[in-house]
Amino acid sequence: MKGRAIADHLAHYSLEEAEETQGDFLDEDIMGIEVESWKMYFDGVTNQNGSGIGVLLISPKGTHIPFSGKLNFPATNNATEYEACIMGLQAALDLGVKELEVYGDSALIISQVHNKWKIKEEKLMPYHECLQKWASKFSKIQYQYVLRMQNQIADALATMASIMDRLKEDKARPIVLEQKEEPTYCMTIEEDKGKNGEGECYLDILQYLKDGTYSKFADKNDQLTIRRLSTNYINCGEKLYRRSYDGIHLLCVTNKEAQQIIEEVHKLSYRPHMNAHMLLRKIIRQGYYWTTMEADCASHVLYRQYQVHEDLKHMPPMPLHTMTSPWPFSTRGIDIIGKIHPTTSNGHEFILIAIDYFTKWVEAWCVVTGNQK
Repeated sequence: MKGRAIADHLAHYSLEEAEETQGDFLDEDIMGIEVESWKMYFDGVTNQNGSGIGVLLISPKGTHIPFSGKLNFPATNNATEYEACIMGLQAALDLGVKELEVYGDSALIISQVHNKWKIKEEKLMPYHECLQKWASKFSKIQYQYVLRMQNQIADALATMASIMDRLKEDKARPIVLEQKEEPTYCMTIEEDKGKNGEGECYLDILQYLKDGTYSKFADKNDQLTIRRLSTNYINCGEKLYRRSYDGIHLLCVTNKEAQQIIEEVHKLSYRPHMNAHMLLRKIIRQGYYWTTMEADCASHVLYRQYQVHEDLKHMPPMPLHTMTSPWPFSTRGIDIIGKIHPTTSNGHEFILIAIDYFTKWVEAWCVVTGNQK
């Protein structure tokens, strides 16, 4: 039918007119494009340092645009939430946004916007009217409540804005964010080979055990320390092992390998989610060692995802009644095992076992058959 319509259209025009009208038809693919909406996260903070607001805009392509502001007037927590939401709507309109999804961790603001809760505080009524005014300029806007954990970026922006008055404007510089994959104090053998072993005991000990030499940066005290520490290590096949009290040689691993070992033992294949002490003992029994393993295990188990259920009570909400026996030594159990084939050297074919239920004491006797003399 589309082809017939195009043919009927061209039939009413001459060849010259058809060339002039060529390209006037709309592209059907463009008509089918769906425009994704923007997302906005807002939060407000009021503390002893002041009040701050934070907004995070996320474009359909995933671009994050943060905003933050300092409130130089007294404001309550709810007022700062309204200020943050209104500032986010204004910023979105300045960017030409027409469809917006708004996320906030304030149940009061989200419920009042949806007209589920009444506005009892008179100071919030002007904020509510102003918010509705700015929201009406969008072709589509949706509000949704999220947990504080899902709104951490906006909360951090608001907290940072609340203490911005401590920074002098002429000395303030842009914030530089740097990501580090490993702690600064953790040094590995492979990473320090190009540094001549400066500041790394692993490499110094390995060098001393291999050829009996020291680093050129080591003084007399360092050489004495290396000789004393080297008694706890052995060199086998270009690998360094740590001696242990139970006789098992522990392989000295790098920091990157140590993190993989902690992840594997704690939550992957074993999945016991143990505490720091049990995690440390488990890794040692697996045959691995590094200098900061105790601190690394303690810091690993303190992540919030492992401690979120630590305070749950699994006991039933009923009073517990202790049950005691008036005659704890009066209950015993007797059992007979037999016949035993072949019999013992002295002809015993049955075993008589007596168990005391209180002390768990077990006694066993060999019993001869009645026909045996």
